[in-house]
Amino acid sequence: MSATESDGTETVVSELPPSSKLVYKVLEYEGAMTQEEIAAESRLCPRTVRYALGTLADHDVIDSRACLADARQSKYWIPD
Repeated sequence: MSATESDGTETVVSELPPSSKLVYKVLEYEGAMTQEEIAAESRLCPRTVRYALGTLADHDVIDSRACLADARQSKYWIPD
């Protein structure tokens, strides 16, 4: 990711709700995680994590795909 893209992403994230910022930082530090793993790491309730992930996805700052270990779940990560 170039410096310009990084600055743009940081600007978008800085304007989001606190829960979205926390989820973004968890993904930034820990790498790809499921919603359940994010909830455990952030200590946010699953509903709040689901809302935060939706907000981040709406602003195109995270990506997701089906988890290979359990297709009922998705893995979320910050794209390079």
